[in-house]
Amino acid sequence: MNSLEKKLKEFPFHIILGSASPRRQELLKSLGFDFIVKPTHADESFHENLKAEKIPIYLAEKKANAFVDVLKENEILITADTIVWCEDKVLNKPTDFQEGKKMLEILSGKMHEVFTAVCLKSGNKQITFFDTSKVYFKKLNLEEIEYYLMNFKPYDKAGGYGVQEWIGYIGIEKIEGSFYNIMGLPVKQLYEQLITF
Repeated sequence: MNSLEKKLKEFPFHIILGSASPRRQELLKSLGFDFIVKPTHADESFHENLKAEKIPIYLAEKKANAFVDVLKENEILITADTIVWCEDKVLNKPTDFQEGKKMLEILSGKMHEVFTAVCLKSGNKQITFFDTSKVYFKKLNLEEIEYYLMNFKPYDKAGGYGVQEWIGYIGIEKIEGSFYNIMGLPVKQLYEQLITF
């Protein structure tokens, strides 16, 4: 066992992931940390004055504050929020086919930003950080948009798409920044923050 493997195995905190997102669970597991899942089920409303990265920062902290258990000193709660920001507007999770279609039509042929904020909270400490990725979509045609929505039903995803799904394969021309941030966790930053928490 090398020193890093030992450090991960003997990580002094019990990690609680306050998210039901299967993508966040997959990414955290891939980092090598053990954790349990306890979604916080926080209300995801925010004040309309908030812009860009301020929205997921506010929501990640709101989710952390909604956690009902009392955190011990050796426990870390991880909460996160991801938004898609295009032309000075936030695109949340679409509620249905029509809203998903409208979102993808907005993103088609344009660059948009994806902001993910993460809040780490223990019994005596809290830090919040965020990352930004730029995503460039080709001009999507109506058939592609409708095929994607009908077959992948991305109604649990900000902006109405999953970068790791079919629409990402055929539609994304370029990404600037972290791919994993677009999936829902800036894993490089998260790893660095966890091992120095």
